[in-house]
Amino acid sequence: MRVETGLLNPDSERYGGGEQAAPTIEDTRLAARAIEEAGFDGACTPEAGHDPFLPLMIAAEHTHKLEFGTNVAIAFPRSPMSTALAAWDLQQFSSGRFRLGLGTQVKGHNERRYSTPWTGPPGPRMREYLLCMQAIFASFASEGAPTTFEGEHYRFDLLTPLFSPGAIDYPAPPLQIACLNPYMCRLGGELCDGVRPHPIGTFSYTRDVIVPGIAAGAKKAGRNPSEIDVVGAPFLVLGANEEEVEAAKLDAKRHIAFYASTRTYHAVLEHHGWEEIGAALHRLSREGKWAEMFAAISDDMLAEFAVIATYEDFVAEFGRRCGDLFSSVLLDLPGSIWNEREAVAEIVQGLRAL
Repeated sequence: MRVETGLLNPDSERYGGGEQAAPTIEDTRLAARAIEEAGFDGACTPEAGHDPFLPLMIAAEHTHKLEFGTNVAIAFPRSPMSTALAAWDLQQFSSGRFRLGLGTQVKGHNERRYSTPWTGPPGPRMREYLLCMQAIFASFASEGAPTTFEGEHYRFDLLTPLFSPGAIDYPAPPLQIACLNPYMCRLGGELCDGVRPHPIGTFSYTRDVIVPGIAAGAKKAGRNPSEIDVVGAPFLVLGANEEEVEAAKLDAKRHIAFYASTRTYHAVLEHHGWEEIGAALHRLSREGKWAEMFAAISDDMLAEFAVIATYEDFVAEFGRRCGDLFSSVLLDLPGSIWNEREAVAEIVQGLRAL
């Protein structure tokens, strides 16, 4: 199993409305070096209050083997061309170590946070975005006329030599998309190199909805589902001992409540019969009561979302709960574990052997 972790992920307090210190270039350099030295295969940046692309230039400069990706860059506020240029340059500057992870975000955030028009259903629009990106990448790599694309939402049929970056020394960046609902799962299986199931998906929902959706998309394209890298990111409740594990449950509940308050993700709650809880969380989010929301997540619910274990037992528990679901895993590790570098390295080695 391929193992990656987050680079400059938000602190858990952010999910309850807390503040976080601004990152620095030195923070980014040190974090990337620590991730590589711990034996991770990759690191990825979220788009959570900061641009997801800029830190990767620093990380690429100060590492040698570590792969990088965005988890995820929000697609629609960026044109396919602007995203393609950033990805193309990162692929060259990192010596072929970059993976482009894209997501749609929900309508409200696109319109009200990003000031981006919502021009239609997100699934078909993302399909066009991916096809347009593929045409742009093909055009960058070619000296001839551009490979064109025209759809309802996006058009690409002009690329003069001055504005083309030209071919690079590496293949085009692999494309990955966030997925949760069936359409995006099928789209990832059909058109992408990888998918990033949203962590709000429980293990049951992943087995029943996400994995079959990916397989259906792959079948449509005549691909083997094993060709698609499925990057799982389950919630983690970890500690050096049982007392620390119990204390870590609060942070995980904050994360889950934050995401479960978004109606777009309520298909997962409906899968388990938790519709009323989703409605209550959405109401609390609209009232700005972020710090109160975690109380709606019971221990039984938490167990459906998270791998709960001590550091010593984590690899075995991960394998039991979801080792057959993913080809890669993103570990959003608690900050305290980075003081125990040997424990981190042992977890990474154990997961890679699954």
